[in-house]
Amino acid sequence: MNFNIITLGCKVNQYESQAMREAMLKAGFQLSGNAGKADITIINSCTVTSVSDAKNRRLINRVRRENPVGIIVLTGCMPQAFPDETNNFENCDIVLGNAKRAELVPTIKEYLENLQKIVRISEHTGQNEKFENFSVSSLGNHTRAFIKIEDGCNRFCSYCIIPYARGRVRSKKIVDLKKELESVAANGYKEVVLVGINLSAYGLNESFDLADAVECACSTDGIERVRLGSIEPEQMDEKLIRRLAAQPKFCPQFHLSLQSGCDKTLKAMNRHYSSAEYAEIVANLRRIIINSSMTTDVMVGFAGESEKDFEQSMNFVKSIGFAKIHVFPYSKRRGTAAAKAPHQVSPQDKDRRAKLMGELAEKSRAEFLSFQTGRTESVLFERLRHGYLEGYTKNYTPVHVLSDDVSVCGKILNVKLIKAYDDYCEGELL
Repeated sequence: MNFNIITLGCKVNQYESQAMREAMLKAGFQLSGNAGKADITIINSCTVTSVSDAKNRRLINRVRRENPVGIIVLTGCMPQAFPDETNNFENCDIVLGNAKRAELVPTIKEYLENLQKIVRISEHTGQNEKFENFSVSSLGNHTRAFIKIEDGCNRFCSYCIIPYARGRVRSKKIVDLKKELESVAANGYKEVVLVGINLSAYGLNESFDLADAVECACSTDGIERVRLGSIEPEQMDEKLIRRLAAQPKFCPQFHLSLQSGCDKTLKAMNRHYSSAEYAEIVANLRRIIINSSMTTDVMVGFAGESEKDFEQSMNFVKSIGFAKIHVFPYSKRRGTAAAKAPHQVSPQDKDRRAKLMGELAEKSRAEFLSFQTGRTESVLFERLRHGYLEGYTKNYTPVHVLSDDVSVCGKILNVKLIKAYDDYCEGELL
């Protein structure tokens, strides 16, 4: 039988989908040659917002409509966070929560024997839950390999459902990480990205930390670049930063989740830092790691955010000088504290604030790219498109080089950045 996997959501989901893909192939199933139709369709869902849930449902309904006799497997965060909402998976044949995902292959075989719907969603077991030790050897057509080293979150931000979908913090052991890194390096990947749900909490209650994971990756033969996924800022102390800076293979790009530049709003969000503490972390990063780039997420229109609060957030964002900002309006997430909070912001004000913050983000992006011009940087080239080679510098500046030499793809070469455009720099191969 053949199968497809459709992934929604974050880099962690992408990694987990690849792990499931490898498990299915190892069990003798084959990938479908038809992207829109397969004997088995596995949907790895996201539930970070109510919009995500709507996408999940539309996708499930579309797959069932286009392939009425196919088997649909739903897994991921949506069924785990809302196990009682059976209308979310009425068109599915198999439903597995995050805590049961490792049982994918035997559950599919069980279904094929009995042809009866299977729903297996068990609660996360708290601090004693073990890390789901999936591993991958490749990431399909990706140039870089995402390696999941942490799962779960203990923070309970007032707007976020993810701790309920992912459980508490747990971490991959260094010895297991080393084996996985050697496997992806053997398959030709030159860059790895360490990812997690709350990546900066890696090693919590263990004898290792995030710097140990980075050092492990940097010491792996064949790996030439090591990058971090999205991180929470409060664990980024100066000692950790200096350990990262000591690794020549480490990529100086930090996606430090901000959410708001207003202290009142940060407190209402149950974020565990102030704007001043965030600014100090950024200053330390830039002082210790030269030409490091800062990217972030900013939410506008959070419950109770006044015009004054929004202006404070705008001014703070402007003061940091981010390389890139993901701007999004707050939306209620059922099951979270913020959904019940008073003084909800109107949709019109959310849209207006998102537009203003988006314009600031565009200006900040342009200033960052302009600052990169004149520099000579190493670029990992990923693809050839429309007569240009496309790739990224170590600090994740996107670069286009006029060329039709497809053999360059997958290689790291030195490039002089000569001109900045809206979302990339033009470069010349040296």
